[in-house]
This record gives sequence, C-alpha cells and structure tokens, in this order.
Amino acid sequence: MLTRIAAMSCLAVLGLPAAASAADLDEIIYARELPVTKPVEVGSGWYLRGDLGYSARTRGEATSFSSFTAAPVPTYTVTTYDSSSIENDWSGSVGVGYSFTDYLRADLTFDYTRGNFGSSRASAAACAGVASGTCATIESQEFEQYGLMANAYVDLGTFAGFTPYVGGGAGMTRVVWDTLSRDNRCVSALGNACGAGTPTDTTHLGEESWRFTYALMAGVSYDLSRNLKLDVGYRYSKIDSGEQYGYDAASIAAGATGVQGFDDGFENHEVRAGLRYALW
Repeated sequence: MLTRIAAMSCLAVLGLPAAASAADLDEIIYARELPVTKPVEVGSGWYLRGDLGYSARTRGEATSFSSFTAAPVPTYTVTTYDSSSIENDWSGSVGVGYSFTDYLRADLTFDYTRGNFGSSRASAAACAGVASGTCATIESQEFEQYGLMANAYVDLGTFAGFTPYVGGGAGMTRVVWDTLSRDNRCVSALGNACGAGTPTDTTHLGEESWRFTYALMAGVSYDLSRNLKLDVGYRYSKIDSGEQYGYDAASIAAGATGVQGFDDGFENHEVRAGLRYALW
C-alpha cells in the first residue's frame, strides 16, 4: 500500500509541469496581422517621344502686299498676287511626357518645320520700251518654325496591343522668314522675256515673330515592347497670321515705313509617325 501511494505521488508531481505548459499555451496573445508595405515606384509614368511628320496640305500663303509710291504724295496701295503658295513637306518634334493613368497622359514638345513661299503677279501696264507686254514679278522666300507645345491625350483602351487615342494642344511658334527675293521682268504677250535693259531684282528683309498655335490629334499606338510604343496618327495645327517681309532699300530711302507683306497664318494637315519610350 505504501509503495502504491508513493508511486501515485511521483506521477502527480511529474504531471504538474506538463499541465502548466498546456495552460501557458492557452494564454498566448496573438498579434493582428500587420499590413504588408509595398514599395512605391518613384517617377513611374515618364516617357520620351520623337516624331516625324509629312504635311499633306499646307495653307496660309500671303494673298496681297502693300505697294509704296513716293510721288506726288506718299501712298500705300494694297496689291493682290495672281498666285501664291506655301510648301512645307517635312517636320519633326521631340518631347517628354507623363502618363497619369492608363487613359490620360500629357507631354511637352519642341517642333521644327521649314518650307518656302512662292508668288507671281503681272501688271496691266505695258513694259517700258515696248508696245505690248506686261511687267511680271516672281517672288521666293524661305521660312523656319520653332514651336513649343503643351499637349494632352485620352487613350481609349488597349486591344491586342493597339491603343487608339485623341488629343489636343496649345502653345507658341516662332516663325522666322528669310530674305524675300523679288524678280521683276518684262514678259511679252507671247510669254517670252522682252524689254530693254536688265530686269530689276530687289530683296526684302524677312520678319520674325511669336505666334499662338493650337493642334488637334488622333491616332493609334502599338506596343512594340513593354517600354516602347509605335505611334501613328493625324495632326491638324493652326498658327496665327503675322508679319512676313519689309520694304526694299529703295522704297525705304524714298520714305516707306512699316511692314510690306503679311502671311495669312499656317494651317497644316499632317500624317505623323514616331516612338514613345517609357523611362520606368
């Protein structure tokens, strides 16, 4: 009996730590799951772009200019061109932009364009020294344009890598006209050169000025890779009218002042293709 009581006492003593350990486990307080911190991509959304454009149609050539007569009274007369045209084939632009969302982005671009102006006219008066014929004038002048534009676009969703979009922009363009060359000559009724003496050619200093510009765009981009997109679209742009060229040296010496010729602004319809590269 004593042996049995001693054995039961030993088992009771040995079981106490196990029971205590089980009780301790029940009293453990589990902390709530903490939120996982995700790294933020600093600067994500920035992209670079470059485009080439071909002008399918350009309008805005000067249709008239001012003629100066010194005697008997200084007089300025509006003279109309028989024909005039502006050629402006190629253009280019580079810029940097930011995609705010998958559907909205904006960029700043620097645009460059060059082209030339040509015109002709014929007076009703006969050439000096001949019985018939007219005095014909042919003009030529080159220009350059430097534009700074702020543009915004709405992407309409991506389908199999293609993303159509529409957009608009506004900014300022520096229009720089080179020296205008005016070739005056006598042309007979048959169309060949006639008259005595050498035809009188004059030069007129070109003008330059900043002009307000706006543009409307539509097109589609294609994902060439994760960071590179091909962009093809149509762009309409309008540059305000402004000063084109001044008077020749002889007219200025005779008293002419101010600007002789003004352009009617530039209206371009362009097809453009370029690349957009996401920096991050």
